[in-house]
This record gives sequence, structure tokens and C-alpha cells, in this order.
Amino acid sequence: MITTVQSPPDTAKAPERGASSLVDAVFRAREISIAGALVLLILGTYLANPLFLSDQGIKDLLLNASILVLLAVGQSAVVITRNIDLSVGSVVGLSAFACGTFVAGTDHGVLTVMLLGIAIGVVCGLVSGALVSFGGIPALVVTLGMLYIIQGVDYWWAQGEQISASEVPEAVLGLGSGSVLGVPYLPLIALVLLAATAYFLRSYRSGRELYAIGSSPEAARLAGIPIRRRVLAAYAFSGAVAGFAGALWLARFGTVVADNAHGWELTVVSAVVVGGVAITGGTGTVWGAALGALLLTTIGSVLVVLKVDSFWQGAITGALLLLAISVDRIVNLRMTTALRKRNARHDHRTEEEERPS
Repeated sequence: MITTVQSPPDTAKAPERGASSLVDAVFRAREISIAGALVLLILGTYLANPLFLSDQGIKDLLLNASILVLLAVGQSAVVITRNIDLSVGSVVGLSAFACGTFVAGTDHGVLTVMLLGIAIGVVCGLVSGALVSFGGIPALVVTLGMLYIIQGVDYWWAQGEQISASEVPEAVLGLGSGSVLGVPYLPLIALVLLAATAYFLRSYRSGRELYAIGSSPEAARLAGIPIRRRVLAAYAFSGAVAGFAGALWLARFGTVVADNAHGWELTVVSAVVVGGVAITGGTGTVWGAALGALLLTTIGSVLVVLKVDSFWQGAITGALLLLAISVDRIVNLRMTTALRKRNARHDHRTEEEERPS
């Protein structure tokens, strides 16, 4: 007679699964709440002015959000590692002006312009990333310094001049104004990059390691994660996205000057944090960051439609940023307490099961 012995369930992993599900549930709730606020904002504005959701109104809303969504995706990769990149706005300005200068009066194609913008962004991101990851200099100091350096180079190069839309090839301008099945190209590009980044962060080991670094750099180091290389890669990605966004800025607006995207750094950080990516690193999704970017740009559009002073856009953005950080703090404290209680109950049950009868 053969007796089959079933191994007991692996209870050691139960707290880990419970912790993961709890974290996922919290941030799904954050994203759902942001989406709900966005829907209510749009519906309320539509009731006040039905033209807000006209075909052109929807296109303008998507186009206005596209570049900020791209920048929020790149910034998220850096913030998840418990760092920050304040140079993205200046990289957009430099890339836009450089691409405009490169194509002015020529027939260069779209691909060449995009690659140039990405290359400029990657160089800027690698410099910042190397100083942060290998130089050990605080990210706030490095990227703030890079912001002013890039702005200085851009102003010196431009000398007060601008690139007008009449000098930009039609193929490049077509990328910013064209559409497929009525949907503009720029939102589709932003959506593709967003989905690809979300898949990478969730499905690839190197993507998950960014979360591990942000959660606990010391634990990540003990686990053998190459922290310096991962942080450097995150900055290079953020720079590449910012440079790409600069090329798209040229395609979208045609006319570029030295201070394009001036001040966007804080808007991008606000979008990321409002979208649920913790400023302390380790948690959040690029989907939430994209929703945060869409919410902020929608607020700006709503204020214009309702003829409210543009000053209030900055005030509302600041208020949302403070609220998001406060919510993150409260959620983290409650999650920590809940996980401790759950682990304590699990340890108690384990001791009872191991106690000889």
C-alpha cells in the first residue's frame, strides 16, 4: 500500500503575498480615486460649458497632456529609486531648440529629429546619473545644478533668437498636427511609451529592482542588486524621454525659443507625486503618474474655459502636491501598522503549530 504524503502549505510566504496584495490594493485605490476626480472635473466643466468636450476640445486636452505624460513617465523611473530629476524641463528646452536649429531650412525626416532629441537627452541624463550614482552627490543638488547649466547653454546658444514654424519641415510639423482615425499622433506615442514602461517595470527583473532600490537601498545592496548601474539607467531613461519630448515639442508648436518648458520641472514632479508615486521611492506606477499629469493639464484647461485667473493653476498644483505627500505619509504609516499586526498574527499561529502537542 502506498501512502501519499502531502506537504504543508508554504506559510512562510503568506505574509509576503499579503503585503504585496495590500500594497497593490492601496495604489489601485489611489489611481481609481484620481481617475474619478478627473471624470468629475471634466463633467462639471462640460455642464458649465458644453464646448469643453467638443471634438476639438478633446483633441486639445489630449495634445496638451501628451508631453507632460511623457515627462512624468521618465520622472517616475527616477523617483521610484528614491531620487529626483529637476533638469527635465531644461532638457526639453535644449532639445527642442537644438532640433529646431538642426532642421531649420532643411528637409530632414522625422526619425532623424527624434534620434537627435533622444541623444541630447541621454547625454544629459548620463551626466546627472553618473554624478548621483557614482559621485554620491545628492540628486537634488546635481539636477538643480544641471538645470541651470543646461539653461545657460541654451540661452548662450540661442542669443535671443527663435526658430519659426515656417523653417521647420512639413514632415516634422505633421507629426505634431496629424492624427490616425481622428486621434492625434502625440497621445498615441505617449500611450505606447507609457504601456511599454509599465510592462518593463512590472515584468522584468531590472525593472522590479528599481522598486527594491527605492524601498531599501541597503537591502538592495545586500541582495546583490547593481544599485549604481540601475540608478544611472533610470536617469538615462528620464533624459532620453525628456529629449524625445523636446523633439515632439518642436513638432507640436513649430516655433521654439530658448526657454521652452521653463518651470516644468516642478509640474512634472507634482504630476508624479499626485499620481501616487511616493517621493520617498519604492512605490507607485507610471499609470498613476500619467493620470496625475492628465489631471494637472485638465485643471489648467478648465481654468481657461471658466475664465479663472491663471495664478490659481499654480496654487491648485501646489495644494495637490502637499495633499498627495500628506496622503502618502498617512497611507505608509497605516500600511506599516497593518503589516506589523499581520506578521505578528502569522508568527503567533506558526508558534502554536510548531508547539508539541
